[in-house]
Amino acid sequence: MNNIDDLTKRIIAFRDARDWKQFHNPKDLALSLVLEAAEVMEHFQWKNPVEIEEYLKTNKEDIGDELADTLYWILLIGNDLDIDVLKALEKKIEKNEAKYPIEKAKGRHTKYDKLK
Repeated sequence: MNNIDDLTKRIIAFRDARDWKQFHNPKDLALSLVLEAAEVMEHFQWKNPVEIEEYLKTNKEDIGDELADTLYWILLIGNDLDIDVLKALEKKIEKNEAKYPIEKAKGRHTKYDKLK
């Protein structure tokens, strides 16, 4: 199952089978997304680059679980708010390409409004 639509349908079926939609308003869905993203960050907190490299050798599955949780909430929010997440991503990439032209941004981490 790799198709975004299929994944979304499976998430909705999971939620609906448990009668959880009643708890899913946009605010709480967004909070759940942020909480799961924080759990991704927790894997890297207080580790230097060498420690991270070592940590990744044995913890990728756990990190993958947390990334999957964030995707779960993204797809659920997109569904509930009737936002096509893939189309939104395409539009955002186009906006970023305009804000960060290669000739100004390549090799730099400068915010778009400070690029000269």
